[in-house]
Amino acid sequence: MVKKLYITAGLLAGLVSVTACSGTQAALTPAAPAMSVSTAGTPAGEPDPNATESSPPGDIPDNTAFVPYRAKLYEIKVPEGWARTDLPAGASFTDKLNSVKIELRPAASAPTAETAKQKEVPALQSAGGNFTLKKIETVDRKGGQAVRLVYQVDSPPNPVTGKVIRDDAERYEFSGNGQEAVLTLTGPAGSDNVDPWRLVSDSFTWL
Repeated sequence: MVKKLYITAGLLAGLVSVTACSGTQAALTPAAPAMSVSTAGTPAGEPDPNATESSPPGDIPDNTAFVPYRAKLYEIKVPEGWARTDLPAGASFTDKLNSVKIELRPAASAPTAETAKQKEVPALQSAGGNFTLKKIETVDRKGGQAVRLVYQVDSPPNPVTGKVIRDDAERYEFSGNGQEAVLTLTGPAGSDNVDPWRLVSDSFTWL
């Protein structure tokens, strides 16, 4: 009887030993690291493919190609792929929130900063759109000297949403061949389009 109790106790001791060892091993095994997940469901540190672009919506991409547009009396470079609309005295090119418009009109004399102040500014003010003049100056471009007006104006309401956007605008008036070419560049206020606009205005030339 004593021997039987001894064996039972031995077996019990072995079970306790195995259980203890198993518990120790589980305690030493490190837990799998928790993965940090962003609110959009993308692991932290990786780019979110659904994230909104940080560039302002009116910025013209740096990789935009510019192609020549030729009319009867002039040529100018415009962004490739922009939608063109023919106008009675010229054409406009638009893409999203930006536009390039070029129009011709008869001119008995070359425009000056003073004539622009006396005639063009009142006309732009009367057209509405909360016109705000920033600068009038005479500038040199490859196609010749031009009067440059820098201003802000509200865009026409979006035909679908009715939303109005505040635009930055540059207007160039070139003179030649008894004509005046009026180049107007617009884009959302705050957009960084200095280089594209300079390229377009620098590309104008009389034929």
